[in-house]
Amino acid sequence: MRDFKFKTDTIDYLLDRVKSSGVSRLRVACEEFEIEIEANPAPVIAAANAVQTPQVVENVLIDAEKSEDIGGNVMKSPIVGTFYDSPSPEKPPFVEVGQHVKKGDIVYIIESMKLMNEVKSDFSGTVTKVLVKSGESVEYGQPIMVIE
Repeated sequence: MRDFKFKTDTIDYLLDRVKSSGVSRLRVACEEFEIEIEANPAPVIAAANAVQTPQVVENVLIDAEKSEDIGGNVMKSPIVGTFYDSPSPEKPPFVEVGQHVKKGDIVYIIESMKLMNEVKSDFSGTVTKVLVKSGESVEYGQPIMVIE
């Protein structure tokens, strides 16, 4: 990581935005810097970026005891938002049940705060279940897809 310094007014601005938006936790990271702000401990993460381009969000895995209920490698929503299975309504889904995926393939999008966050698979295998429909709201940690 290079020497990169935030101006204090930038940090103050981010703190004010977190407080006013009701978001409890904000993490912004890129090659040059990383900052995480937590207002109140709560299971909500919001991705923020000034540029309106797709962002890649790391997958978060479900607890081992919960994954036994669903089976396979469970991918869950890394943020609160709206689930989309394709890049646009006119395009085919990123993946479908029965399709083989490789680790690092984009498997769905979560829209949050008007940003399209592309989620990559942490697993190689076959998609066996998609647990939500495109356009549905999802919560942080909600199971989205099973890959075996």
